[in-house]
Amino acid sequence: MTSDFEAQLRAVSLRVTRPRLAVLEALRDHPHVDTDTVIALVRAHCPKVSRQAVYDVLRALTTTGLVRRIEPAGAAARYESRVGDNHHHVVCRSCGAIADVDCAVGHAPCLTASDDHGFVVDEAEVVYWGTCPDCLTTRTAQ
Repeated sequence: MTSDFEAQLRAVSLRVTRPRLAVLEALRDHPHVDTDTVIALVRAHCPKVSRQAVYDVLRALTTTGLVRRIEPAGAAARYESRVGDNHHHVVCRSCGAIADVDCAVGHAPCLTASDDHGFVVDEAEVVYWGTCPDCLTTRTAQ
């Protein structure tokens, strides 16, 4: 998998570095994590990597489109490596768990705004809010 990550980095003209590879691996294995979690995951493989280095890597990967930053209302920013498919998210109001939700059926219908006001729309961000199965189970057990 490292060679896939290396190819992704090179494709967007980024140098291949251990911190960049570690961040991509962390996000592949743990989607929708916040910055502190990314730092902890990266340090498990590269203990000497600084917080600032991880912040810089996340910024570079987000800027180049290899990583997506999502910011559910009232929650810390999260990162994921699933990009380019205009998917959405469902967020638990109780515990903050996040899961991917594919765009509605058909060819990206969520990109067809009822009135685009002359904008060229290239992405739609939809967040579904609710209660996850684990929190529902906990509630009914109480």
